[in-house]
This record gives sequence, structure tokens and C-alpha cells, in this order.
Amino acid sequence: MGSWQVPRPRDPEDPDVSNAPSGSAGRIDGDHEGSSRSASSAGGPAEDPRTEAERIVELATAAGVPMRVIGGVAVSLRCPSARRPPLLRAYRDIDFAARSADGRRISALFTAAGYEPDAEFNALHGRQRMFFWDPGNRREADVFLDRFAMCHTIDFRERLELAERTLPLPDLLLFKLQVVETNDKDYKDAIALLVDHPLTPDGIDAPYIASFLSGDWGWWRTVTVMLDRMEDYVRELPQLSQRDPVTERIRGLLDAIHAEPKTGRWKLRARIGERKRWYDIPEEAHQ
Repeated sequence: MGSWQVPRPRDPEDPDVSNAPSGSAGRIDGDHEGSSRSASSAGGPAEDPRTEAERIVELATAAGVPMRVIGGVAVSLRCPSARRPPLLRAYRDIDFAARSADGRRISALFTAAGYEPDAEFNALHGRQRMFFWDPGNRREADVFLDRFAMCHTIDFRERLELAERTLPLPDLLLFKLQVVETNDKDYKDAIALLVDHPLTPDGIDAPYIASFLSGDWGWWRTVTVMLDRMEDYVRELPQLSQRDPVTERIRGLLDAIHAEPKTGRWKLRARIGERKRWYDIPEEAHQ
């Protein structure tokens, strides 16, 4: 399976979890929510990335701008297991999803919230993606507009407001499973989602994921390979007490994906298979 991993520019490795903001490691839901409520939405950026992500979403909601957290911080917001070993990790940035129609209001919102816009990048790419810098915490906010495009693309406009704070759980999992050159961060986040959420309509919605993949062989190929690799990763991950339930959920998700009827487009692309590259190689947005 490893033959199709390709080199691409990668973010620097996450700092050690010992460098995470004080008090963030192992915080339980109640403690975190209490700290979020006590933080002033009108103040500057919070040190804890989860608290800050919630602050930005609250400010956006108050301004009438639909915005949700995605990426690793979103997983941490939705998954208690992501806040303690062996799935605990630090976060270099905070990712958000929003609509391109709200671009100007998003820029004004982040500026008022204490961020510095990357003026050059936002001028060139502001219809698809925007960057804002938090100088106090030396952390970046990355806002994806309409679509998340890395190794594969997902259009989240119709799903943006289906859940509070973050995009829905199956979308968070798809974001992690679309990464061809998977690293520990992506594995840990994907495992946390399967540790804390069952394969149910209100959890990891297997029929939705299977239906989503049934029309795109490339997406299907990447996700099924990554799920196979996740099972191996789970087996070798020390201290993970939920190994059996996670493995069962991985296999249940794979069963649903394989059982879903495929479209004609999927079948045509499947004939070509791996003879042609089926994923994009993301460019590093900031060099």
C-alpha cells in the first residue's frame, strides 16, 4: 500500500505537547466550556486554541457570518480522547470553514478580533482561502471558503450550518482521510473521531460517507487505503485502551463503503485504476 505515497511540501512537525498552552492538556469538556464562557469575546485572541476557535465562531455568529471550525482543533472540540494521551497533540494553527460570499466580512471580523491579515495572499487567493496571523500567540488562522481542496476536494457549502461550532463529524473524518501522505497528526485525529463517536446518523454517518465516495473513485481509493492503514496504526499505538471498538468501527465503515452501489462515473475511473494519479499534490500555501 505504501507505494503510492509521494513527497510534497509539509508543515513543520507539531511542537511537543509539553509546549501546548498551559492547562490545555487533558482538560475535560466541562472545564473547557467554562473557560470559553468566561473568556471575553471582545478581547484579544485566547492562548488556548479551542477557546480561541469558539470565540471566533461566536463573533462570526453575532455578525451573521456562518463559520465553523475544521481540522485538528475541531476534532479536539468534539472528541475528549483528543485531549489526553495517546491522542493528545499540540496545534500550530486553527482552521475554519466559511462561504466566499462573506469574504469581506470575514476579513473585518478577524481584524477586529486582533489578527493581522496576510494582505498579499488574501488579495490573490481570497475567493478560496484566507490567512490571518495572531502575533501574540504566534499562530495562524486559515479560513477555507466554499471548498476544502488538498489531495481531494470537498464542497462544504451545503453542510456548513448542520452542526454547531464545527462541521459535521463525518466531514471532519473525511478531511483527515483525504491526506495521501498521512502523518501522526492525521492518524491521531481520525482515531479520536472513531474512539468517541459510533457509526450512527448523529455520529460518524457511515451511509453518508459511503454515498459521498460512491461517485468518485479517487476519493474512494484514498479513503479505503487510509482506513486500512489506520487499522495497522491502531494496532501499534501504545496506551490506546479503545483499540477493539475503533477497529470494529473502521471495519464497519469499510463494509458500508464497499457495499454502496457505485455510479457510472466511478466505474469508468475504476477501469484506469492506479495507472493514473487520482489525487492532487497540495502546494504549500506559505513558504
